[in-house]
Amino acid sequence: MREVIDAATFMGMHCADERIRLACKAFFVERLDGSVLMSQEQVGRCDALVWTYGRADQDAYYPFMDNLHTVVRIERPAYTEEDVRTALDEPALKELPMHERLLMGMVIATGSVLRTPNPRLAARADLPVRPLPAAANTAFPEPLERMYAESLALSVPTDFLEER
Repeated sequence: MREVIDAATFMGMHCADERIRLACKAFFVERLDGSVLMSQEQVGRCDALVWTYGRADQDAYYPFMDNLHTVVRIERPAYTEEDVRTALDEPALKELPMHERLLMGMVIATGSVLRTPNPRLAARADLPVRPLPAAANTAFPEPLERMYAESLALSVPTDFLEER
């Protein structure tokens, strides 16, 4: 089954909550030779968040992000008409904010599973969502690990995980 990630999973590698940060980092370390799916809209949510930080934090963050996207194959499709129809028509999605409805529409329409630290989505046993398990500290291969350590100058508050 294909794994889909959201902005919470990607930016979770920089979460101020150490438990979430380690779980998200381990998710990517374990998929260095694999691939995941992330909608263009979710990629944009990451950039929108990073751009709220100062230039120095952005400069510390982006070398890691650029290199990670080279190492892990992250497919970035646009939403399809089927994704949008599913988002609008699926009764189980009605109570979610629209960006999560669109995300889950893509997950359901593609027969995938969402991997996320977002507590609102992770709590939904009726949806194809698998929360990230707790993890010990893992390491990327060098020089990615060094870039990651430098990128931690950018620290994301936990409330980003459930942003509406």
